[in-house]
Amino acid sequence: MALNKQQKAGIEAVISSCLRNKFKNYKPESNHMPFHHALLGKDRMALFSFIQSLNTTFGTSIFEPVAVTLAQNHFSFAKSQHAVGGQISEGAQTEIQEIMNDLSTGKTNPDKLAEVERIRKVCQDGKLKDLKPVKVDLYIEETNGTIHLFDLKTAKPNVSGFKDYKRTLLEWIAIILAQKPTAQIFSYIAIPYNPYEPKPYERWTMKGVLDLPNELKVASEFWDFLSADEVYSDLLACFQNVGLNLRAEIDNYFEKFKR
Repeated sequence: MALNKQQKAGIEAVISSCLRNKFKNYKPESNHMPFHHALLGKDRMALFSFIQSLNTTFGTSIFEPVAVTLAQNHFSFAKSQHAVGGQISEGAQTEIQEIMNDLSTGKTNPDKLAEVERIRKVCQDGKLKDLKPVKVDLYIEETNGTIHLFDLKTAKPNVSGFKDYKRTLLEWIAIILAQKPTAQIFSYIAIPYNPYEPKPYERWTMKGVLDLPNELKVASEFWDFLSADEVYSDLLACFQNVGLNLRAEIDNYFEKFKR
């Protein structure tokens, strides 16, 4: 079953609020660009600058709130920028380094379920080392206590950074297991949309680092997981509806830059 009217209205309200807050707090760059302004107009350059700014904050300002709204309809708890702790055991740190070494040299293939169990065995071994308080982009918990952690990335994340992303996913696991050694826990990279559509997402770039079935959710895989249903097309429709409903507000906002 797709999104019902109430869910659509709730999601559209979140999107509208996020966009209006962006308008309220956004301050265009004051760079003097006389040739750009002469050629394209100040309003178009202001729009371009706004879109660039929006792109850099789309995850936290729009995707995360929408994700929480969706997940709250299915999971017992959902929160963005959720603090999961600030301690990790020495044993877990050593084990994570060994996992990363094995993946880097090709000694092992990514196997998230096995990696979690390796960390679980040493999650409280040695001293607990203090870290800066760690927050995850999206924290979700099922009624049975199973935990899902998401690191939201841009549509085309830097390929060279995937080893760092992998380490982050493992460290999140270790931090929670240090507190709850028996917890059932999963961590993922989430990419909200596929920029290569209609072609498949280029997953090969992550092969050998991520356990793709268990650590990566792209576009509909992510959004449908949050709602336990096929909602991706409905979600896109919500964004389109907000854009149409706010068209006058958007036009009025950028009208002032023509002066």
